[in-house]
Amino acid sequence: MSNFHDLKVWQKAHELTLAVYRATSKFPREEIYGLVAQMRRCAVSVGSNIAEGRGRDGDVEFARFLAIALGSLTELEYQLLLSRDLGYIGDSEHEKLNVSVAEVNRMLLGLQVSVKKAAARAGR
Repeated sequence: MSNFHDLKVWQKAHELTLAVYRATSKFPREEIYGLVAQMRRCAVSVGSNIAEGRGRDGDVEFARFLAIALGSLTELEYQLLLSRDLGYIGDSEHEKLNVSVAEVNRMLLGLQVSVKKAAARAGR
């Protein structure tokens, strides 16, 4: 099994996490323990779950961790929308981040399908 660093989806998720950290560094101070912390936690969770799942024993567990990563990514998508609507990020920054979210989402879904197929083949 290859290292999680080699997975393109993990690399894109890591880039998204860095972008979220940069974006949230400009949020109002009163959001440090609220929206900022939640957004950062969700972003970190995506890459962390990809990495942890890759380190687990077998494709069934890996697929489960990919599902968790997808859930965190969906949470982040909403939080980005909320941040835009509250005026914490502009439309162009929201669009850029949302494009990254969509790309990671597509990649995660594709990897999840592949991993589930491999798990099914191995289970026969």
